[in-house]
Amino acid sequence: MPDFASFQPVLLWSDVLVWLLVGVSALGAGQARRNALSRAAWARVGRSRPGMTAVTVLTAFVLIGLIDSLHYRPRLPGDHADAPPVYAVEVRSLLDALAAPLRERHEKTYSAPLATRAYAKESLEMRGEDGRVHTVREFPRLRYGGAHLGDAENRRNADVRRRMLAAAALAAGLTGLLALGVAFFLARWQGKPLGAVWRALWRGETAFAWNAVLASLGVLLLIGLPVLALCVDYHVFGTDKVGQDVFYQVLKSVRTALVIGLVTTLVTIPVGVAFGTLAGYFRGWVDDFVQYVYTTLSSIPGVLLIAAAVLMMQVLIDTHPQWFATAAERADLRLLALCFILGLTSWTSLARLLRGETLKLREQEYVQAAQAFGVTDGRILLRHILPNLMHIVIITLVMDFSGLVLAEAVLSYVGIGVDPATISFGMMINNARMELAREPMVWWSLAAAFTAMFALVLSANLLADAVRDAFDPRLG
Repeated sequence: MPDFASFQPVLLWSDVLVWLLVGVSALGAGQARRNALSRAAWARVGRSRPGMTAVTVLTAFVLIGLIDSLHYRPRLPGDHADAPPVYAVEVRSLLDALAAPLRERHEKTYSAPLATRAYAKESLEMRGEDGRVHTVREFPRLRYGGAHLGDAENRRNADVRRRMLAAAALAAGLTGLLALGVAFFLARWQGKPLGAVWRALWRGETAFAWNAVLASLGVLLLIGLPVLALCVDYHVFGTDKVGQDVFYQVLKSVRTALVIGLVTTLVTIPVGVAFGTLAGYFRGWVDDFVQYVYTTLSSIPGVLLIAAAVLMMQVLIDTHPQWFATAAERADLRLLALCFILGLTSWTSLARLLRGETLKLREQEYVQAAQAFGVTDGRILLRHILPNLMHIVIITLVMDFSGLVLAEAVLSYVGIGVDPATISFGMMINNARMELAREPMVWWSLAAAFTAMFALVLSANLLADAVRDAFDPRLG
């Protein structure tokens, strides 16, 4: 049993919103199962091999983000067992606890991926054969990277190769067991021979794209297990200027990207839906007012508007340090402020789409019939207009996610993004700007951030394409 007195749970506002979105998504999935049209549309998404590949990859990212959204403060050791518990000021997450070796093993400075020595030479004192101490320029051994090898540094390549082959064999075995389990389940469920189901599974002849899901899981295991096997004793993606493991930074950046993408849409959608539907349904002065608002916002350069809002929020945070008990709460507030600012400045395109669609829907016969029978405007909007706009909302939600993740990277690159204490892809890219100017060049931080962000954004775009094809009635 875990000792619950050894830590104090901490609930950040971003944690609340992340888990709230998970709950809302679960409720939305339950509602979609009861609606025949929604069920059929999601079934088309399930048949899309690119879409299900994207869902598999995004699920891995979401799991990392959820694990990193469970925060706590560890208990400090006390002098007496009966003394009241005292907890550390530092706020950690469950991911920090699971990745404790990566978080705690700091080197002195830069080191290349899988290296056993530092990236730059230092003046070292060494005893020569004559017994005297000489000062030489040499690459010093890392404190943690490859330390298990001892004096046998020449065994590094063999050790890396052995671990990768063992992890790859385990990944292949797990993938095969998963595929066999799925085939056995489908055979029992459908009442068909196992061999026939196995052939249909890998030929893509099933109602659900199981072959894409299993292939994606196989690739993820083939990449993830060797990385996990190596990160125990090596810095797989190297270290940064202060000696922090880059792989750990990549893992921590996932939650920031998800919060930016998901929480911002939580702000964008209600505002865009409200303004767009009201403008299209009531027309007149309401339409004129909404058009004036989003035309004015669209005429202001987005980066300048966001920068001004972020800087004003930063001044407010800096002048009220008493609001925050820990640095994590301060960084979390700035992250949420950035989400709300991005949401309040990016609803205009959604409002335009919904306004145009609402103008067409209000002229439909069933809407005019409801008006003739005296049905209230609020009931018409909720029962007839909004359900027919949900496909646009869903498509926009999925498609805007990748753009918001990239927006955080751009804003952090120019210095108006997340708090410096918050690890994000944008901060990693911003730090890599100076590292690329070094001689020799430090390339691995940028490469790791780019690869992870590319996988996240590409998966979101592929899912967006699948959702658009499934929900857009014009393509059906």
